[in-house]
Amino acid sequence: MSNRRDAVHEILRQSEGFRSAQDVYAEMRAEGAKIGLTTVYRALQALADKGQVDVLRTDDGESVYRACASGDHHHHLVCRRCGHTVEVAGPAVERWAEAVGAEHGFTDVTHTVEVFGTCSSCSSSAPA
Repeated sequence: MSNRRDAVHEILRQSEGFRSAQDVYAEMRAEGAKIGLTTVYRALQALADKGQVDVLRTDDGESVYRACASGDHHHHLVCRRCGHTVEVAGPAVERWAEAVGAEHGFTDVTHTVEVFGTCSSCSSSAPA
């Protein structure tokens, strides 16, 4: 599985943005890899568990993946139109999540925050 996981990770490292498991699978098959879709899903989950890939849920609930640019905890600012994504730190969010958890007696609090908007390129090309 390690070699297949590495191959999946390499596809994501070479990609510009987020990719679905089906996209990764189709590209690998087109390149001649003998891999099943289930194996791609398992590899993506393992990479996500290790913090090597970022995972976003699209509006229709599909998970999409990309190789992490940063090894530190971060959030994403995502363009709704083109999918351009920027990794952002959120120290205020970190403090808020810890405080809310503590207020309710929770420990080992984790969270996911994604912020969606329209990037400057898409905004400037939008019809008035």
